[in-house]
Amino acid sequence: MVRVFGEVAALYDDVRPGYPDQVRQAILDYGGPPASIVELGAGTGKGTELLTAFDCPITALEPDPRMADVLRAKFPRVEVLEVAYEEWRPPAKGPDLIACAMAWHWMDAATRNRRAVDALAPGGVLAVFQHKYAYADPSQAEAISDVLNRIDPSVVERPDHWVRDDVRDAGVWADVRERRVDTYPVFSKRRYLELMQTFSPFRRRSPEDQQRVLDGLGALLDDFGGAVTLELRTTSVLARKG
Repeated sequence: MVRVFGEVAALYDDVRPGYPDQVRQAILDYGGPPASIVELGAGTGKGTELLTAFDCPITALEPDPRMADVLRAKFPRVEVLEVAYEEWRPPAKGPDLIACAMAWHWMDAATRNRRAVDALAPGGVLAVFQHKYAYADPSQAEAISDVLNRIDPSVVERPDHWVRDDVRDAGVWADVRERRVDTYPVFSKRRYLELMQTFSPFRRRSPEDQQRVLDGLGALLDDFGGAVTLELRTTSVLARKG
């Protein structure tokens, strides 16, 4: 499944939202400016775009060659390695910052924290940041949830603080902190249906079920007046190598 996004790499890059600068500022406030960065599961570079503002060497790990091609085209100065995190061999002098945007859940749960702390330079920082897609209007959120649950009731959302809890409970980090920023982007019907096609629960479904999702959500967006306002909850979890 980690490579399923390559099927829609260009769409993913076009429609997925980036990250507010408050995430970069939170990293800067926590650990100061890094001298080097490794990004895990970089995809097409939604997180990379934010990290390039630190103006230091970045190595991005992205196992899907289709996603990696988009990433290279956008950021020619970034070193892109087509390798899974679990297969990556960190350099002897580890990076100051290991960052991961919307990909921590794809890393092996049993080893992801230990691998990161072992790879970092002394005093290095882990930064895991991600979006949670919610809706500004609770009634619209309920209607959308009803459509999705009727088609696939097995999909369960992760708890709001699961990354913080995962990092804290690993027992290998010092000073674990979490910050959240909310933004409210408006998506037209077309853009929202395109966004839906980039999510893994959608991509796991059969073509028939995918069309049912698009038809059901499209009808809802028509009822909503042709657009929906998201409540995009962006969290950053920061931790330090002791």
